[in-house]
Amino acid sequence: MATAYEGQAAQLHQDLDMPDHSNKVNDMSGAPLGGEKVRNGESTPTPSVDKEIVREDEDPYHGAERPTEEEKKTLRHVGEPLPKAAFLVAVVELCERFTYYGASGIFQNYVQRPLDGSEGRGALGMGHKGATGLTTFFQFWCYVTPIFGAIIADQYLGKYNTILLFCVVYMVGLLILTATSVPSALAHGAGLGGFVTAVIVIGLGTGGIKSNVAPLIADQYKRRQMAISVDKKTGERVIIDPAITIQRIYMVFYFCINVGSLALLPTPYMERDVGFWSAYLLCLCVFFVGTLVLVLGRRVYIVRPPQGSVITDAFRVMWLMTKNRKMDAAKPSYQASVGGTPTTRWDDHFVEEVKRALVACKVFCFYPIYWVVYGNFSNNFVTQAGQMRGHGIPNDLMQNFDPIAIIVFLPLMDRFLYPALRKARIPFPPINRIVLGFWVASLAMVYAAIIQKKIYTSGPCFESPLCDASKDASGVAQGNNIHIAAQTGAYMLIGISEIFASVTGLEYAYTKAPPNMKSFVQSMFLLTNAFGSAISEALNPVLYDPAILWMFVGLAAASFISGCLIWILFHHLNETEDAMNALDQDYDADPTLRRGSVIADRTVGLHHHNEKV
Repeated sequence: MATAYEGQAAQLHQDLDMPDHSNKVNDMSGAPLGGEKVRNGESTPTPSVDKEIVREDEDPYHGAERPTEEEKKTLRHVGEPLPKAAFLVAVVELCERFTYYGASGIFQNYVQRPLDGSEGRGALGMGHKGATGLTTFFQFWCYVTPIFGAIIADQYLGKYNTILLFCVVYMVGLLILTATSVPSALAHGAGLGGFVTAVIVIGLGTGGIKSNVAPLIADQYKRRQMAISVDKKTGERVIIDPAITIQRIYMVFYFCINVGSLALLPTPYMERDVGFWSAYLLCLCVFFVGTLVLVLGRRVYIVRPPQGSVITDAFRVMWLMTKNRKMDAAKPSYQASVGGTPTTRWDDHFVEEVKRALVACKVFCFYPIYWVVYGNFSNNFVTQAGQMRGHGIPNDLMQNFDPIAIIVFLPLMDRFLYPALRKARIPFPPINRIVLGFWVASLAMVYAAIIQKKIYTSGPCFESPLCDASKDASGVAQGNNIHIAAQTGAYMLIGISEIFASVTGLEYAYTKAPPNMKSFVQSMFLLTNAFGSAISEALNPVLYDPAILWMFVGLAAASFISGCLIWILFHHLNETEDAMNALDQDYDADPTLRRGSVIADRTVGLHHHNEKV
């Protein structure tokens, strides 16, 4: 399928030959401007206009016409204020990520170190390979399960109800984890069985939430078509660009994710000074708060109801594309032109949406390499920190420099770098941002390799860190003579790479997905993380000293080469970015969009054949 689409980028405008929604703006009756209003069974003509107008009540810039192609190239593009409901969804994600990172961030010590405390606070004593194997499986599982959550949401329950269902599953897993980590349970051998059960249940819960909360936050913003307006402060004519607003939504979303991941500030100390159970209990309490916010805000969210067989229809479309070796083969118009029987299950527009989704999926094929690099920050970097002098700093506390880097640099990019580039008319489209993210991730692995080399050239244990010579008076191994703070740069580079690669990936998955398959395409993006975890699992045999140094070097090379390949294969997609994004309608013209996840009669411009429902 992907091969059949290669080389068609230059003709994308022709390929996207579907009914044009970009210049049709509905008035409050549901009739297109310049068309007819239906009143009491009679058609009343409405005045036509030369340029389509954006309704003033939807536009904080007080209305404007649709831009021409020339204006898109010459006028400055701006975003809009973010909807308040988006911030509410972000708070829910913040609490879920606090729970996820706060708990999983201390899994390495929990599994690796023995219960007797000879290597510091521990529980299961399975060693480095055993700990990395189990934590990598957890990461893999967490990014496979979004597929189930996406199918349930897009075909059966909708995003909101699916998130709520999996919140309950998540809390059950947290209860199991907390109960089996108390000292008496560990002493009676319940630790390993409880941990394995808990991570399976928690992975199912987080997967069901994660595939739906990312598209739900962008669903709160209604505009999908560009419009010309005037900046009230400067009087400059500008283009309101939905892509910029959605980019900002995902930057705020990712900012909240990383505020939540600062759970790794308290949980390592709670682990060390009280016990693992106290850290897991804190995570359970915070998650309950997030679930409560979700329930109390149910009347505020804009949500799409499930659309039945939309995912199975998409697979039928892809089968017809493959079978006929033609991307347009599934279009009813094409079937009619070749004498076939056109299907009534979908229209030409739906086929174009599936084609656009396939473009995103092709780009995602390289992401597993990125996630292998990224995954090191929660396992191998933790072990590396444990081989260094901690000076009272827990080895798993260092992970916080990843979210700290994001919290510091992301607002700087959102408020200064990206606006400055737009003002200077310097494009920085998604493919460019993804490539830069891969290259910065490569630098992070180079930095980690240098630190590992420094560890091996430092005493007292050199290439055998944590040997008996490093033990203090209490018998706890302290690592080689290199300060743990030297590792900071690797975490910060990983964080900066996320701003470009991970945030843009979330944005790309949303903007390229058909309206009723947002969760499913998001799950396809998340699935690349599972493939990355599978690759990490395959690297498990080289996780010993000093071979791990060369694993870091190899990953640095792989990430850099992957970035180069993405640029070579996909940079042409930057030229058709606006055309692909223009497939979606503004929400007031979208018949599948409703407001209110539990109040069925509250709608957002639900139109059908010029009649307001």
